Amino acid sequence: MPRATAATTATARPAWCNRGAAQQVYPPRAVLSPPHLGLALLGWHAPLCQTQPAGGGRCIRMPSIFAYQSSEVDWCESNFQHSELVAEFYNTFSNIPFFIFGPLMMYLMHPYAQKRSCSIYVFCILFIVIGLFSMYFHMTLSFLGQLLDEISILWLLASGYSIWLPRCYFPAFLRENRSQFTNLVFITTVVSTFLSFLKPTINAYVLNVIALHIVYIAFQEYRKTSNKEFCHVIEVSILLWASAFTSWVSDRVFCSFWQRIHFFYLHSIWHLLISVTFPYGMVTMALLDARYELPDKTLKVHYWPRDTWPVGLPYVEISSDNKKC
Repeated sequence: MPRATAATTATARPAWCNRGAAQQVYPPRAVLSPPHLGLALLGWHAPLCQTQPAGGGRCIRMPSIFAYQSSEVDWCESNFQHSELVAEFYNTFSNIPFFIFGPLMMYLMHPYAQKRSCSIYVFCILFIVIGLFSMYFHMTLSFLGQLLDEISILWLLASGYSIWLPRCYFPAFLRENRSQFTNLVFITTVVSTFLSFLKPTINAYVLNVIALHIVYIAFQEYRKTSNKEFCHVIEVSILLWASAFTSWVSDRVFCSFWQRIHFFYLHSIWHLLISVTFPYGMVTMALLDARYELPDKTLKVHYWPRDTWPVGLPYVEISSDNKKC
């Protein structure tokens, strides 16, 4: 008799109640009342049980936002193939270049930042933070990791807008006032950060749309300039970004094809390409900014470790003036 009762209770549970702890996911939102959903977002594990007249009951255990695979996003790479602790091995460790290029660009761009804006250090730090949060997300596929990853990218793009966007691209009502533009970007970013909790799955697509706007601006300036050095940096930046974006989209859209041929590394390639795109994009925006904000200064593009090497990381040097941090 007890076995029959247990079987009946198990049958009555929703499908998501029977999943293992390592594969916890949020139950359908229609099942949860708003207060219960709020507790789930806060990561509280308190079981919420509803007593049923016929006896027994249904216990809804809401997983923490820290739980493995609590995110709705899952990439093409197979999970837990190389480690019981790392969900996506290659997607996790392909973030290592973020921890190399971020500090390196902070060092290489130091003379430029001293004369232009110390906010450039914040920009580089945010790039490192993206690598950290992306590594955490792909290691756990947790809902918290997804939000941290996407929100940090949002703030990186916002800081880039605030520092380098030419005044001629400001909304007309700001009258080319950079302080007001920075405040507008900050308020918009804060609001977007809170809105990202409502529909996290579309965050990545929105971020790529923002990146497309930056590419559009770079293309517009490319058509205006005759500076070969500037044109070269823009060309490489757009080529790298387009290759990275193609890898990202292909992993999302054609995953079934890549799984059939056992190639699961496109999102890892996205990480590697976008980490190289970062210094090129940074130098592109610095050169673009200098055309409008520093017309009396000369910016020279150099490459680390040597200018004569066929491959290197770009950075800029600026003629000296009296501005200090």
